[in-house]
Amino acid sequence: MAKTVVVIPARWGSTRFPGKPLASVAGVPMVQRVWALARAAEGVDGVYIATDDQRIADAARDFDAYVVMTPEDCRNGTERAHAAAAQMAETPDIVINLQGDAVLTPPWVIGAVAGAFADPAVRIATPAMALDDAQLAALEAHKTDNPASGTTVVLDCNFNALYFSKAIIPFRRRPGAPVYRHVGIYGYRRETLAGLVKLPEGVLERTEGLEQLRALENGIPIRVIPVDYRGRTHWSVDSPDDLTAAEDLIAREGELLTAYDGTGTVRP
Repeated sequence: MAKTVVVIPARWGSTRFPGKPLASVAGVPMVQRVWALARAAEGVDGVYIATDDQRIADAARDFDAYVVMTPEDCRNGTERAHAAAAQMAETPDIVINLQGDAVLTPPWVIGAVAGAFADPAVRIATPAMALDDAQLAALEAHKTDNPASGTTVVLDCNFNALYFSKAIIPFRRRPGAPVYRHVGIYGYRRETLAGLVKLPEGVLERTEGLEQLRALENGIPIRVIPVDYRGRTHWSVDSPDDLTAAEDLIAREGELLTAYDGTGTVRP
């Protein structure tokens, strides 16, 4: 049976929010929240925090997380996830890269990515959610002042990605295809991840600022998994203001888990 692990890249030196992984979110360190959410996901055999900072490593070990120290020169989370997987005593078959600031990610979304690899044809998997009219209008309004926020994706008939963009795609001349908002979680077969990090930056990747386009530019298919947030809000933390907003969402929508010590189950 394939071994599936979640790797949570966590670095101290965020330009907009130094020390972000250890910032408290409603009383729980950010990286601990994400770790606990991954631990609660079905189909996951292990959860690892990948960092180059001893402060993060020490804090993670305090809540009994597995820690992998990775090189300082990792340029992004994908390289850090690959470096972490390469150091594991038992090499995983599937590596899921879960952003360390994705504090409101439902465990069932992570589990959906893990489950995608039951199909042997899947090399990379990532989730997306179909937007209803109100959600689409909210995204369009937000992009008026923040044009680089939010990524959308268009799919082929087999739910493989045709293209990802910071623009809202497809352009809807008339009602028809839904707009899917991409959720930035990636699952990789180990050999696909190892090959991907060796490829040079692509032209479209550089133009849009979207790392996943490197795979598409090199003919590596990405399976998109439609997911349902079940009425909860998709959110990640890039700044202190985002953290405050996350706490407001938790107060309004409730906690995802019964506890954040690694034993919590999904709240009904």
